[in-house]
Amino acid sequence: MLSKDAVDRVTAAEEAAKKARAAAQAVAAEQVSASEKAAEEAVRAGIARAEEELTHLMRAADEKAEGVARDLADNTANRQAAMRVRAGSRLDQAAMLIVERIVNG
Repeated sequence: MLSKDAVDRVTAAEEAAKKARAAAQAVAAEQVSASEKAAEEAVRAGIARAEEELTHLMRAADEKAEGVARDLADNTANRQAAMRVRAGSRLDQAAMLIVERIVNG
């Protein structure tokens, strides 16, 4: 059987181990909490950067689309003008051909 002194030392060692374990658990819990907060901040910052980049890309895409639309409209207007000029000259030719046939007819 163990002496009272030995039992007291074992009991004291067990208490010290329990306290050390509790302290280690508290430190670990604090570290987990801090890590979770840091991760949440990183996610928030990443989302903010992504939203900012998306806004920038959308603005750039809109500007490019507007430029393409202007170019297309200009090109279409130029084609219409060219077609009107050709149609006008053909109309004049057709009128002359009709007059010629009537006169020579």
